[in-house]
Amino acid sequence: MAILRDILISVPVISVTGDINAAVSGLHIDSRKVTPGSAFIAVHGTLSDGHLFIDKAIESGAGVVVCEEIPKVKKEGVTYVQVKDSAAATGHMADAYYDFPSRQLKVVGVTGTNGKTTTATLLYQLFEKLGNKCGLLSTVQNHIHDKVEIATHTTADAIAIHSILKRMADAGCSYVFMEVSSHAIHQKRIAGIRFAGGIFTNITHDHLDYHKTFDEYIRVKKCFFDDLPADAFALTNGDDKRGMVMLQNTKAVKQTYSLKMPATIKGKVLENNLTGLVMVVDGHEAHFRMIGTFNAYNLLAVYGAAKFLGEDCMQVLSILSNLQGAAGRFETHMSPKDKVLGIVDYAHTPDALINVLATINQLRTQGQQLFTVVGCGGDRDKTKRPVMAQVACEHSDKAILTADNPRSEDPEAILNEMEAGLTASQKRKSLRITDRKEAIKVAVMLAQPGDVVLVAGKGHENYQEIKGVKHHFDDREVLTEAFEILNK
Repeated sequence: MAILRDILISVPVISVTGDINAAVSGLHIDSRKVTPGSAFIAVHGTLSDGHLFIDKAIESGAGVVVCEEIPKVKKEGVTYVQVKDSAAATGHMADAYYDFPSRQLKVVGVTGTNGKTTTATLLYQLFEKLGNKCGLLSTVQNHIHDKVEIATHTTADAIAIHSILKRMADAGCSYVFMEVSSHAIHQKRIAGIRFAGGIFTNITHDHLDYHKTFDEYIRVKKCFFDDLPADAFALTNGDDKRGMVMLQNTKAVKQTYSLKMPATIKGKVLENNLTGLVMVVDGHEAHFRMIGTFNAYNLLAVYGAAKFLGEDCMQVLSILSNLQGAAGRFETHMSPKDKVLGIVDYAHTPDALINVLATINQLRTQGQQLFTVVGCGGDRDKTKRPVMAQVACEHSDKAILTADNPRSEDPEAILNEMEAGLTASQKRKSLRITDRKEAIKVAVMLAQPGDVVLVAGKGHENYQEIKGVKHHFDDREVLTEAFEILNK
């Protein structure tokens, strides 16, 4: 229970009609979740407008309504608070309602197109092994120290975020590492969080179905760094051509990491093979179990963040050398008999797929063939579909085009759009098998001993969404089953 006046402390209020000292038993942006005595915040969403559900929220017992447009007809006994931006107000109200949890924690946000999950997960694993209780908010899982919760969004809504931050603080966590998506930044879902640091991994072609233009996508990412406080650190990838853009207007302490350019945290790859990476990091040579140049960047970002948070550099390198990263990110499986190497990766953008394929092609020996199973999700950016197919064909010996999460779309129509980007020679290097399970099995059947099978796009996901229904489906399980059949 909280007092309305207290939870509006950081919110620019235009007007209040009713009792500013009203008791508030909860906060909701979904009218269906409203309970008696709670406050309903009407937010202009991407799919619906919360202002249309004010009456429903009041019928369910909301005693306070926070909105941008006050209804013409007001209900007696209800307090109406008019604000300029309901979405931003939600975060600041939740922050105050849950007793400002991010002020009791050191919260580090990781943003960028690729590498967010691996970087945030490595930071969580590292700081736990350094003896801290930590929280993790990621695409794959949320952790409150040693308790695991399945994540449903890259970044949850503002009320849910502050609620889980409160539980992390109450559990004795001192650090929280979280993925920060462009959607969450744009929709103000991280409003009210005080960040101790921000990390930029990279930016590539993604989410243009939402942001419409690449410039807008960059602008939204940059907003995260613009809002960091002066005592935070802002760590960016100096090798990404838009990396320095992120630091242009930040008040935070500017830091960089790089494999190519001069940087605060400098790295150099000495060896990159199936046994891992050997790198010089900040002048110290270290061996890591993780594979690929993209992971070299992730490791540099993690090392840099740990250094700027005051940890001992040599101890950090020692622990990092034994970590393996996030589930479904370049996750390897080997068939026992024929030694076919299976790799499951979440790569679902052209750039991410290129990075994974480039890494495999650098590591595979002469004569090893590469089979890539790839699809594109429905109800998402259609412009990347032909590009994904082109990338798979260009960098593989054989590409098998298949369904991903078709959602409400016809999977055959999605595959048609993927194939539309292929030249005649690329089509000869591809197969079209709509059933994803069958596509994975065919890839394994085609592979010879020592070959590589990449299953891209879904990574850690354990479902396939078809016509609005989520069916159990795990690429790793299907790959393992295919290996078992192969080895009979």
